[in-house]
Amino acid sequence: MWQLLQDIGGKKSMNRIQNAFKDQKAFIAFLTAGDPTLDQTKCYIHKITEAGASLIEIGIPFSDPIAEGPTIQNANVRALKNNVHTDNVMAMVKEVREEGIDIPLCFMTYLNVVFHYGYEAFFKKCQEVGIDGIIIPDLPYEEAMEVSSVCTQYGVSLISMIAPTSKERVKMIAQEAEGFIYLVSSMGVTGTRSNAAFALNLPDIVASIKEVTKTPVAVGFGIHNPEQAKEMASFSDGVIVGSGIVNIIANQDQDVEDAVYNYVKDMCAVL
Repeated sequence: MWQLLQDIGGKKSMNRIQNAFKDQKAFIAFLTAGDPTLDQTKCYIHKITEAGASLIEIGIPFSDPIAEGPTIQNANVRALKNNVHTDNVMAMVKEVREEGIDIPLCFMTYLNVVFHYGYEAFFKKCQEVGIDGIIIPDLPYEEAMEVSSVCTQYGVSLISMIAPTSKERVKMIAQEAEGFIYLVSSMGVTGTRSNAAFALNLPDIVASIKEVTKTPVAVGFGIHNPEQAKEMASFSDGVIVGSGIVNIIANQDQDVEDAVYNYVKDMCAVL
């Protein structure tokens, strides 16, 4: 019976992510849990969903987010100052699921967070609260098996990241990818970028990925306006936007909920 429940939970998670890319270009939004509070994060998740996002990445705050630029680093600092920790975030996700949020939700965090919590305990909890996938930027491909085996057990997709310099590693990583593939648009950390900063070979990388897998490819890092989103979606299956949303959330002098809603709606409209 337990194995049957695991299978059902795993299929539901996979189906949610698959549906995010079905017959449409996906808009994937990122926000840091607990920035500025977990209650406000819940509100933003509802607003982002209402605006048409296909999937939401939820960052678990960490003291040393090495893949992040200043915008998301500062969001982590704000959340940690509020004593936001992994169990708080798990409870928040459970609440938004109970409130009717049914789009895919994925965690984005670092290996130390998951390792410290305990792989078994962490992914069992993910399954219980309704997390569909996880992105771990500092998890090397060569060491992913110790995590992916537990992810599979609890129906959580381990999302692969591919960088523009991966070259011969691209197909190797892509062949084993599940959920969706996170294609990094350029070298460096997260943060808004000008069009000139994006790698020129992104369409070629997507084409090489498509040769070996049907797993959808979404482009992230630096995309922050509709023009960029439309361009990236022209050769990929979707776009990922983080710093653009986190910047809005950081500006608490405005009606943040409406600002987040309008921003996401405008981005979704061009896909």
